[in-house]
Amino acid sequence: IVGKTLGAESLAAVGSTSIIIYFVFCFINGFTGGFGICLGQRFGARDEAGMRKSIAVSTLLSVGFTVILTLICCLGAHRILELMQIPADISGEAYDYMFVVLLGTGATVFYNMISNMLRALGDSKTPLVFLIIASIINIILDFVFILTFKMGVAGAGWATVIAQFISGILCFVYSLKKFPILRLTKHDWKFSWKFAWQHLEVGLPMAFQFSITAIGTMVIQSALNSLGSTAVAAFTAGSKIDQFATQPLASLGVAVATYTAQNYGARELERIKKGVTGAAIIATVCGIVGGFVVITFAKPLVALFVGSGQNEVMSLSKEYLVLNGVFYVILGLLFVYRNALQGIGSSMIAFFGGVWELVMRSLVAFVLVSYLKFAAVCIASPVAWFGATIWLMIAYFIIINRIIKKANFAKINY
Repeated sequence: IVGKTLGAESLAAVGSTSIIIYFVFCFINGFTGGFGICLGQRFGARDEAGMRKSIAVSTLLSVGFTVILTLICCLGAHRILELMQIPADISGEAYDYMFVVLLGTGATVFYNMISNMLRALGDSKTPLVFLIIASIINIILDFVFILTFKMGVAGAGWATVIAQFISGILCFVYSLKKFPILRLTKHDWKFSWKFAWQHLEVGLPMAFQFSITAIGTMVIQSALNSLGSTAVAAFTAGSKIDQFATQPLASLGVAVATYTAQNYGARELERIKKGVTGAAIIATVCGIVGGFVVITFAKPLVALFVGSGQNEVMSLSKEYLVLNGVFYVILGLLFVYRNALQGIGSSMIAFFGGVWELVMRSLVAFVLVSYLKFAAVCIASPVAWFGATIWLMIAYFIIINRIIKKANFAKINY
């Protein structure tokens, strides 16, 4: 909507800050996702008292986290834009959009916390339904704020924040009615640093691991900004399509984390192996289909984001989609094995996989951009996916077999 109504420069302004917002959202997803895994493990073990205490401490930690994160992001917004080397012709709009979205960090935390709790309890459909409703509201508000109230890119930011808050409220009200376990008592709110630390031990590594992935993308954005606003606009359009095409893979990863956490809590270890293998097959099929679609229909898909006459933006966006689309299978496997490790409590292993991914993405983006220009930005992520996936697959098979062997040994001795 921004690209069609406000033009390529406004699209570039939104795109240039998208990576900062993505970084914050990744941290939130990892943090609240880790809490969901803690809840899922207790759900699998049928520990109702532990489930209620887990929900309470997750809520308290999320509130404190929201306050700190919002202050850091909003107070440091100008400095962040300077470090990102945002082109001068789009820096004003970039600040307007980023500040509004980061001011609404609480809405993002709220929705993600509730939705991760529902998934941990086996309900992944409800968050989807309410997110679809929120997306429709977001689209309507985009048109109202941008076209009717003339709020520019800031209007798009407010539309996102308001829609996500509505989604969180709907999830919260529904969850209280469907899951009595979520109705906490005064006793459940008793805070224990030891119990809180058990959640932070899972949530923080996941948050940092997700953030490292975003930092790698920020490195790409920095290299991209040196190529000018046309390249930024092309990357923005291509990455939006890329995010949409790979969302099934990311969602499959979330399902794997919940599935492995529940079965790990129930000590159904062989079932974990079967489920992860099945998820890897699904990821491979989805990766092939998604890659085929974005490569085949790259041009008409990009046309949804940019107006007529933007031929260079079109060409560069298509190049991005082709060079990324052929590696969607690898990305799918990355999501599966990374989340499987997190579900069985090996968050630090997944974190180190993210570190390796960051190193590879940074090297490709900065070393090769002088020689390959925009193509270097395009291949940085696929190279990082490949390197991280090898590490995570090896780690997963070693750890899961070790856990199963240890469990079988304990049964024999018992």
